Amino acid sequence: MQVQEAGGSEQWKRVKKQLRAELGDDVFTSWFARVDLEEHQDGTVRLSVPTRFLKQWIQNNYNDQLMGLWQRECDNVHRIELTVRGAIRPRQTPIAKPSLAAPQGSKPATTENRVDALSDASQVTRAQAATAALGRGETSSDNARDVLQGAALDPKYTFETFVEGESNNLALAAARQVAAGGAVTFNPLYLHASVGLGKTHLMQAVAAKARASGRKVLYLTAEHFMYKFVAALKSQSALAFKENLRTIDLLLIDDMQFLHGKQVQQEFCHTLNALIDGARQVIVAADRAPSELDTLDDRVRSRLSGGLVVGIQEPDFALRRNILATRVDTARRNYPQFDVPDSVLDYVARHVASSGRDLEGALNRLIAHNQLTNQPITQEMAEMTLRDLVRSSEPRRVKIEDIQRVVSKHYNVTKADLLSARRTRTIVRPRQIAMYLAKVMTPRSLPEIGRRFGNRDHTTVLHAVRKIEEMARADYALAQELELLKRMLDA
Repeated sequence: MQVQEAGGSEQWKRVKKQLRAELGDDVFTSWFARVDLEEHQDGTVRLSVPTRFLKQWIQNNYNDQLMGLWQRECDNVHRIELTVRGAIRPRQTPIAKPSLAAPQGSKPATTENRVDALSDASQVTRAQAATAALGRGETSSDNARDVLQGAALDPKYTFETFVEGESNNLALAAARQVAAGGAVTFNPLYLHASVGLGKTHLMQAVAAKARASGRKVLYLTAEHFMYKFVAALKSQSALAFKENLRTIDLLLIDDMQFLHGKQVQQEFCHTLNALIDGARQVIVAADRAPSELDTLDDRVRSRLSGGLVVGIQEPDFALRRNILATRVDTARRNYPQFDVPDSVLDYVARHVASSGRDLEGALNRLIAHNQLTNQPITQEMAEMTLRDLVRSSEPRRVKIEDIQRVVSKHYNVTKADLLSARRTRTIVRPRQIAMYLAKVMTPRSLPEIGRRFGNRDHTTVLHAVRKIEEMARADYALAQELELLKRMLDA
């Protein structure tokens, strides 16, 4: 039974909201979406996570931030514990969990003391993991070689099932050349696109073809890479991990936007350099260009930008129509009587315009309706079944560079002024407005926005956002001016 102080759940909601604001949606979803509040009692907050890896990662990277936010909500909090849901406790003398604990009767622990405690606990954890592995007959080399297994490939993702169009032909051509082997021309090859536009399909198609030709291939997601690296550290096999990783012929890292942590990024950069310098091929995919991955170290972003960077755009009508026709042909292998009129295919291709994944989802709905009700697919049925996927137009994606350009022009200042340390009123106000617009009109986190505005701290951005919000509530003219700027950016 969970025992919570009054207001504990509400406090946890506010802590999560602040975490999302400070870290951004991507980072928050990766690490905190599955964290639950179990207990808040006697100054101790107990949180639970589904996996040991997630527990270790949060303890090593976000303990201080969690403690600070909780103490802002409740000043008597002096300890945060993380537990794994459903974990079986061993029948032995328990070892103290890494936590933000202060000695009883003393003041809350300092940051330095907490770091020392975490370091000591992580050493115990690594020693235990190594001992347990040896007890099972495993060695450090056995654990390190496990990295070469990589993530599973989906057999559906091949070059034969990838539909080519103007929006993705360059990416497809580059992927085919890399898969064919030979001289390393594009290194690294960096593919970026929004969700559902074919990055993972191309990555796995390259991996499958290269592996079939006898090359040593490793396909990993960024999260999988982090897990493998942390596991190697815990089992004291980091050196063997690095050596094995650098013997492969082709390394593919997907979802690069989720690679976090200074030590992990440093190791990835060293691996990247070693493979490229040794003429081994590297392919990386992410949801944005390297220059926009503000959570990455400068050296990593620079190295990724040094190869061939190819963006995959949203499919045009012709490509969407071809994707649907291809998927219908595939569906007929399982459902010979399945038929979709050309007018319905045109309707779906015209109105479901966001990604290939949404197109497949739309077609799956039509198949289900047809097979479960035995009714033919008509225009009216398609409109009813797909009404939540259909949209009239795609909203324009606003970038921080667009905001800086529009604000600079509107207030007659330069972009350099916005990024500078100057604090004159004629510059501070436009800078704060630009930061405010960046927060409300883009998915970027406070640290990312601060980085784009002259490497400012996230607290500076938060102050600017709150300042403009307060002024806009009291100043009708400023509120109208902000709306004007938003319309200019949306145009």
